[in-house]
Amino acid sequence: MAKAPKRRQRARGYVEELPSGALRVVVYAGIDPVTKRRHYLRETIPANTPKAAEEAERAVRRLQTQVDERRQPRTNASLSQLIERHLELAELDETTRRTYRGYVRNHIEPLIGHVKVGAVDADVLDSYYAELRRCRHHCDRRPFTEHRTKTQHECDQRCRPHECRPLGASTVRQIHFILSGAFRQAVRWKWVSVNPMPTGKPPSAPKPNPRPPTADEAARILGEAFSDPAWGTFVWLAMVTGARRGELCGLRWSKVGLDQGTIVIDTSVAQNSSKKWLKDTKTHQHRRLTLDTETVTLLRKHREICDENAAKLETKLGLDAFVFSLAPDNSEHLVPDSVSQRYSKLAARLGIDTHLHNLRHYSATELIAAGVDIRTVAGRLGHGGGGTTTLRVYTAFVSEADQRAATALFDRLPSRPEQLSERERIQRSPRAPYEMIAAKLSAAIESGLLPEGTSLPPTKQLAEQHAVSEGTIRRALGLLRAWNLLDDSRQTKPIQ
Repeated sequence: MAKAPKRRQRARGYVEELPSGALRVVVYAGIDPVTKRRHYLRETIPANTPKAAEEAERAVRRLQTQVDERRQPRTNASLSQLIERHLELAELDETTRRTYRGYVRNHIEPLIGHVKVGAVDADVLDSYYAELRRCRHHCDRRPFTEHRTKTQHECDQRCRPHECRPLGASTVRQIHFILSGAFRQAVRWKWVSVNPMPTGKPPSAPKPNPRPPTADEAARILGEAFSDPAWGTFVWLAMVTGARRGELCGLRWSKVGLDQGTIVIDTSVAQNSSKKWLKDTKTHQHRRLTLDTETVTLLRKHREICDENAAKLETKLGLDAFVFSLAPDNSEHLVPDSVSQRYSKLAARLGIDTHLHNLRHYSATELIAAGVDIRTVAGRLGHGGGGTTTLRVYTAFVSEADQRAATALFDRLPSRPEQLSERERIQRSPRAPYEMIAAKLSAAIESGLLPEGTSLPPTKQLAEQHAVSEGTIRRALGLLRAWNLLDDSRQTKPIQ
């Protein structure tokens, strides 16, 4: 049976002997502000320590001094509890709050969330940052497979053996900022007496490296985008204004002054997984941008098309209709993630390594190259700090602009591609199988290979010749009839 520990009482503290022979020092430190329970400071003196009793007495006096000078941690709360309360009280944008909670869930709680706030010091922080830079999945160094999804699935090339990759420097710095804010609050709440975060060394901020598309790439992107006029207008406006994707998705016709040639950006669409909501702009700035005549003309044409599409379905655009929408009455905004995915697929088809946000860089660098002052560039982009962010991100481009003169931004943009009719587009660049067949037959009719009055073979025979279904042939013949090249009896008609 274990021997009961011997205890010698002292004012506000005592030393007790443990069954192992070690001495435990316990000093009362007040009421825990989190748990509302009595809070004690504890320290253990190993049994093999020379003059252990004297060392224990010194430990009692040291801990009592900390309590008297209020230098002791006043709570046994964990780091997870501190961060949770900090995020509940912090004045953060909802998008930022969700991002921070994701960092806490994935990178803080699994590693140091259990650590008491009073135990966090430079050693803990350095070890923690080293682990973040080792592996973003915080693996235990045993091999495993990284699956493309957590749901039931059949593995393909996207499910591959795990390879340790460090967490990005910018993400580690974001985590450092979360911890710093939480510990500043902990000092205010007197949970701890000293903020340990200044002793930690997060990675240096990565140098900004904007990679806007070149003029040739921009022209190719616009040429491909304008195969759908509405999508082309979206990409053009992103290139001209440098607006963020959420700001363009949330742009309403009531904020577009076609007669004045201006737009007002004061709303953005935020998205977190399947949840979407309207919010203020990222820097909470409402900005009014002047548009060039080409952009105004393009927006007028886009508005006409929107009105025509609504009229076909016996509806009309409301006062708060969105500029870009898939709804007949433009009552629903586009989804930011879907817009980015569509743009990435467009760039991939062209063999260009870029993403939608780079159009914002394109607008900024072209304005700088055109000799526009930094404060104006910052105002158009919605940067905070009166141009500090703009200078930091585009330093190299500012230096280049100092060495040359340029014209205004819209004079430097690539020419808008020629607007083709649906028939011209199919005849020049057919996509679907039925379009390819219709293009071949129309070329034969127009060249005289199938003269007026020629009867086309039966649908089944045409399907066998072109190795497609009969439904595809019927769709192709429908196009020829719409183009007035074929009559209802399947005979070719004279060229109009």
